[in-house]
Amino acid sequence: MTEATAILADLARVLTSMGPALAPRGSDELLRSITVSARELFGAEACSLALLSDDGTQLVFTTASGSGAAGVVNMRIPAGQGIAGWVVTSEQPISISDLQHDARFDSDVAESTGYVPRAILAVPVVGPHRMLGVIEVLDRDGSRPGAEHDMRLLSLFADQAAIAIENSRVFADLGRAVLNAVATAAPGTDLAAALSSAAARANGPDRDLLALAAIFGEFDKLGSDERRLAISVTEDLLVYFRGRVRRRS
Repeated sequence: MTEATAILADLARVLTSMGPALAPRGSDELLRSITVSARELFGAEACSLALLSDDGTQLVFTTASGSGAAGVVNMRIPAGQGIAGWVVTSEQPISISDLQHDARFDSDVAESTGYVPRAILAVPVVGPHRMLGVIEVLDRDGSRPGAEHDMRLLSLFADQAAIAIENSRVFADLGRAVLNAVATAAPGTDLAAALSSAAARANGPDRDLLALAAIFGEFDKLGSDERRLAISVTEDLLVYFRGRVRRRS
């Protein structure tokens, strides 16, 4: 076995060990369930989630539920366009009861989906370090009991969406950081050492991700029982820390 083959085999084993502990649990399905639950809770005609593209120039509607959902999913608009664009640009929530008389409303985009709403409630989806997108509820039942708290309730849905999105992106960033560490490893260096070395050179989030991967690389040198214990402890820590985040919010 060549050195390159050996280190790639090590990489596969480490990522397999880390996967059960760190991979997000059905993030796409979770985001969809958020829009479905919000639509039902608010007695709304529709609910959608739009996320900023990586370069921040577009809003991509990734998930939708209710009227016009089929025409909304995968739709892209400029990041500053329409009500959704105003929300992510201003970083402020908004409630509009008469969209037809609001200059920010883009009726052409609405018509292209097959559903033109009369009213909207929209809240920004914000991660720890950046704006992620916007969640919108269309034509909610404003006469139902407790409707005066809808802005706060939708903000809670936005918080849950942000957690799911950030979890997915962290896992993707982890894969990129680990592959970069492998690519720059010196000949004869095992994976755990390569990850530790890369962590020492890295800055920001990559440093922490690589250090964590290096720890799992060391566990890979031990037995299967030790690996399973490491995964179990890591999962327990994730549950604990996620609980702390929810309590703070």
